[in-house]
Amino acid sequence: MTALDSTKRFSDRVENYVKYRPRYPAALVDFLRDAIDLTADCVVADVGSGTGFLAEPFLQNGNRVIGVEPNAEMRGAGDDYLRGYAGFSSVNGASEATTLADQSVDLIVAGQAFHWFEPVKTRAEFTRILRPKGQVALVWNSRRLDAPFMQEYEDILHKFTENYGGVSERNILDEHIAAFYAPQPMHLQIFDNVQVFDFDGVKGRALSSSYSPAPGHPLHQPFLAALADLFARFQENNAVQIQYVTRLYWGKL
Repeated sequence: MTALDSTKRFSDRVENYVKYRPRYPAALVDFLRDAIDLTADCVVADVGSGTGFLAEPFLQNGNRVIGVEPNAEMRGAGDDYLRGYAGFSSVNGASEATTLADQSVDLIVAGQAFHWFEPVKTRAEFTRILRPKGQVALVWNSRRLDAPFMQEYEDILHKFTENYGGVSERNILDEHIAAFYAPQPMHLQIFDNVQVFDFDGVKGRALSSSYSPAPGHPLHQPFLAALADLFARFQENNAVQIQYVTRLYWGKL
């Protein structure tokens, strides 16, 4: 897949993404205040900022946040989602070419995005825009696989979606991330996260993913039927839990 393809993958998923993707635990920013001395004065670049979910807790912390997003539809959704925060602005840029000035930011964050980046060019660009004591935080909400509902949900994705295994963030191993930070050490902190959904929420969450079969695709209706069967078997009071591990990697470059 080319970099150009990856920047357009979510153009037709924006509405479901905004409605149904998980936000990030408030504890994440609380943790960074102590771990890297994050203060309200720090300028944050959110690279691959998308709909603005990761930028929001930093804006609530008082930080100025610059969203860097190459997908026009996602960038527009982020601008709309964060329109109430005076400290937010966005630019049309990518991880290898952010458009930001040399040594202009204190912290670079990337949520659900680093697995789309070209690491060598991205590292060079991040090094360019970071101030001397700046750090990089990479974040993922990853679905848990240690409960029956979550494992069967994962099985459905493998069965009914195209190239799920090829684009999953699970392909990025800790050793790959450690290599990005090397020779500096990589640090990791884990948080729990959860969403509670009725079936419309489960369906919307599934269709927010770039690899899910869209309406009109021959696998679309079988995919939804499998999700409906899964929900019916596991629901309690018309709800199920989508459980996540939020992984926060951070360090200097």
